[in-house]
Amino acid sequence: MDVLKARGVNGPFREFTVPTKTAADAATALHCEVGAIASTLVFMADDEPVVVLKSGAFRVDTEKLRRHLGASSVRQATPDEVREATGQPVGGVSPVGWPRPIPCLIDDSLAAFGQLWAACGTPNAVFGTSFGELRSLTGAIPISLRQD
Repeated sequence: MDVLKARGVNGPFREFTVPTKTAADAATALHCEVGAIASTLVFMADDEPVVVLKSGAFRVDTEKLRRHLGASSVRQATPDEVREATGQPVGGVSPVGWPRPIPCLIDDSLAAFGQLWAACGTPNAVFGTSFGELRSLTGAIPISLRQD
């Protein structure tokens, strides 16, 4: 949370006594739509990490992602690769606070929600944000990556 606050994020911030590792868990704890959970996922594109911020309501179409990146292959990162790239655990990856810059994309479906919730870098804390704030914090490029 300190990294987020240092970047000017005002929240609100919520900490839970149990992990909310999945979007469904977080939505239940927050009493919101699962689509309003902005999941931060790491993919490996030709063995280089790429972050995708996406709605908890759907899966990322890795073929769309591969084509957009011009990569020969794209796959979801392993838990070890996620930790190495972001310094954070799967299920709690924040959209900021990584050890080094990582290219970041944001699915444009998140723009439909006024209030979004994203992880704070641990599996049991989230912060309230907006599509515009996420773009500003991350420099993420909007794109449609929703799996049909």
